[in-house]
Amino acid sequence: MAKKNETDLNNLESINVATASAKSIKTSPQKANLVLSLIRGQNAESAINCLQFSNRRISNEIKKVLKAAIANAENNHQLDIDKLFVYEAFAGKAMVMKRFRPRARGRSGKILKPYSNIKIVLKEREVDTSEKSSKNNKKVVETKQNNDTTTNQNLKKQSKEENDGSKS
Repeated sequence: MAKKNETDLNNLESINVATASAKSIKTSPQKANLVLSLIRGQNAESAINCLQFSNRRISNEIKKVLKAAIANAENNHQLDIDKLFVYEAFAGKAMVMKRFRPRARGRSGKILKPYSNIKIVLKEREVDTSEKSSKNNKKVVETKQNNDTTTNQNLKKQSKEENDGSKS
């Protein structure tokens, strides 16, 4: 299993991606994942805005990691910042501090204080020019069809008016 993850990371390095990670962040992976799910698949700029206005405490730490990934993309990989989007964002389990609280009748309650590791992978969005041209062609065809239907409707109205005028 570890070998598979290593090969995935090697494949990511060969493609135009930038990564940043933070270790031992004082929150549970589940709570961090709630915030990370907000930014998955978004553009880098909109992800920063989303984290800026999030009420969760961990969003500030995630925003730092995201900004570090953007800086890595710009400086180390020479990627265009405007085309970056969050390709992967995940939180993993780190250490867990265990504390005990005294309870009634000589017992103790276990308190777990989890930490998490966060990793964000940014990728440059590739835009196909053929897709854009096909979308533009579809819009042109749709507008022609709309124009044809409006002219047909106008002709029908004129013919009704002529028929009504000839009857009276």
